[in-house]
Amino acid sequence: GLPAALPTLPLELTVLYNSLLFTAGASDSAIKGEAEGIHQGLLRVLEACGACGQDLSMEELWQKVLQEVTVKELQAPLHRLGALQAAWWLAAGRLGSVAGLFQLLNTAEEPGRSHCSEVQNELLSLIKAWRVPPEGASLSLVQSAKDLKEILCTAAAFLQGLQELEAGNFPTALSLLQEAAGGFCSKKILAQIYTCLGCCAQRMGKPQTALQHLKRALRVDFQCLPALSHVAAVYHELGETDAELQALTLLYEALGKNPPAAASSSPYFLMRTELLVHTPVLTSLLRHHHPSEVKYLLAQRCLQDGRVADAVEHYLDFLSLLQEGLQQQVPLDGSSALPRIPEVFLEAASALEQAGRHQDAITMCEEVISRTTDLIPRVLRVEERLEQPECSLPGAELAGGLLSQKKESLCCLAWRAAGYLHQGWAWAELGESKEAITQFSRCLSDLLRLQLHGSGVKPTDNLQAEVEVLQKIRLLSLIGRGSQFLELGRHKEALLDFQHSLQISPGNPDAASYLVQALWKLNRKQEAAAQWQKLSQSSPGEDGQQGQGRPLPLYLVSCLEQAMFPHSEPLARSIQDYLGTAAQDTSS
Repeated sequence: GLPAALPTLPLELTVLYNSLLFTAGASDSAIKGEAEGIHQGLLRVLEACGACGQDLSMEELWQKVLQEVTVKELQAPLHRLGALQAAWWLAAGRLGSVAGLFQLLNTAEEPGRSHCSEVQNELLSLIKAWRVPPEGASLSLVQSAKDLKEILCTAAAFLQGLQELEAGNFPTALSLLQEAAGGFCSKKILAQIYTCLGCCAQRMGKPQTALQHLKRALRVDFQCLPALSHVAAVYHELGETDAELQALTLLYEALGKNPPAAASSSPYFLMRTELLVHTPVLTSLLRHHHPSEVKYLLAQRCLQDGRVADAVEHYLDFLSLLQEGLQQQVPLDGSSALPRIPEVFLEAASALEQAGRHQDAITMCEEVISRTTDLIPRVLRVEERLEQPECSLPGAELAGGLLSQKKESLCCLAWRAAGYLHQGWAWAELGESKEAITQFSRCLSDLLRLQLHGSGVKPTDNLQAEVEVLQKIRLLSLIGRGSQFLELGRHKEALLDFQHSLQISPGNPDAASYLVQALWKLNRKQEAAAQWQKLSQSSPGEDGQQGQGRPLPLYLVSCLEQAMFPHSEPLARSIQDYLGTAAQDTSS
C-alpha cells in the first residue's frame, strides 16, 4: 500500500519477477490467463514517474512504459519482467503480442535500430536479438533471464511449428520444429518435439524419416508412448505388419505398467517449456491410448492380415475388458480408435468363424441379435428428400435429431442382420444347410423393414453408407441361402435367390456364376450357356459392388469371401462341350 518510489522500484520489480516464477513453477500445470502482478507492477512504475495508465490494455501499457520510462536503474528489471510477460503471452498463443513486445524491448536498447530484418522467422529473430540485461550483484534471481530467453526461443519455435503443421505448411513446420529440438528444454519436451517432427515427416510422405524422428523420441524418453503409437501407424502405412504388431504389443505392455513419476522433467527450472506449450493440435498428436484401444488395434490388424488365431485371442481379451467398465475408460469425443461395440462382437465372430470355431461364432452373434432387437422400428423408411438441414433454418435442430436417430436405427438393423448372416454361414460350414437357410431367411426378413422411398429410391448422402451396407448384407444373404438350396437340391428356390441377387447387384460375378449352376442343374442348358458366355465376356471391373468406393466393414469381409463362387472345372467343361455340340449342329 506504500506509494511507488523510484529508489525502491528495482527491488520491487525483482521481487515481483521472482514471485511470479515461483507461482508458475509451483503449479506444475500450463500457464493460463493474465499475470495480474505484472499489470500492477507497470502501473506502479508509471506512478513513480508521474504518469498514469489505468485504462490501457497490457500491450498499450508496455508500450507506454518502455517508451516513456528512461530511468537507467529500471531498464534491467523491466526487461526481465518483459520476458516473463512474453512467457504468459506465449502460453496464451498471443504470438503477435510477443513479437510486438520484443520489438519494443529491442528498440528501447537501441532506438535507432529496427529488428524487422528479412529473417526466416520474425518472432524468433526478435527474441534472439534481445540482449539479456546484466544481473546485479545485490539482487538474486530464482531463474536467470538468460535461461528464460532460451526457453522463450524454444517455446516460440515449438508453438509456431505446431501452427504450421496444423495449417498443412509442412516444410515450414519441419524447420521450426527442428529449431525447437535444438533449443533449451527437458527430455520430456524434446521427445514430444521429435514426435511432432515424425508426424510432420509422415504427412510429407516421408515414412522412413518419420520413423527416425519417432525412434529418437523414444530414445530420449521411452515414457513418450504416443511416439510408439505413431511408429505403429507408420509401419501400417508401409505395409510392414510384423513391425506394426510388434510396436502395438510393446505399447500395450508399456501402458499396463505404472510410469515413474516425472521421470523426464527438469525440476530445477521454475519456468519451463512445457508450461508454455499446450495447444489442441499437440494434445491430439500426443493423445495417450487406453490399453483396450491398443488391444482392439492388435485384434483388428491380425484379422485384416489373416492371422486368425492371434485375432481370436486379442478379440476375446478385448471383450473381457468390457467387464471392467470400458465405456468409462475410453474417451467418447470421437478420438478413440474403437468402433461401436456391436461391430467388435461381429468382428470377433468373423475371426472365430475363420478359426473354425463356428459354434462360438454363433453364440457371439446371438449376443448382438438379442441386444439390438428392441432398438429397431418395425418399419424403417428412408426418403430421398430427407437431407441434413441448414443450421440456421427453423426446426433444423429437430430435423437433425431425426436424421441422427434414423442413422442409428439403420446401424442397429445392419448389426442384427449381419448377426443372422454370420450365423447362416457358420451353420453352412457345419453342414447344417436347413439351419443355415433359416438364419439367412431371418436376415432377409429383417431387411424387409427397410423401405426406400422417392424417385429412383436412392438415399441421400447422409444415409448412403448405411443403406449400402444393408444392400450388401442382403446380397450376401441371398447368395448364401441360394447356395444352401443348391446343397439340398432345391434348385428352383436357389434360382430365384440368385436372380434376386443380380437385381440388387447387376453383373455380380459370384451371383452370376451361381445362377449358371442353378440353370444347369435345372436342365435349362441353353440359358445356362448364354449366361456363362455373358459372364466370360464381362471384365472383372464391371461388378460395381463397392458403391461409391467405400470400404466394406471389416465384419463383412469374411462373408464376402464365403459368398465367392467355388469355380467348378467340370461345370465349365460341360458348358463348353454343350456349346461345341450346339455349334456343330448349327453348321450341319
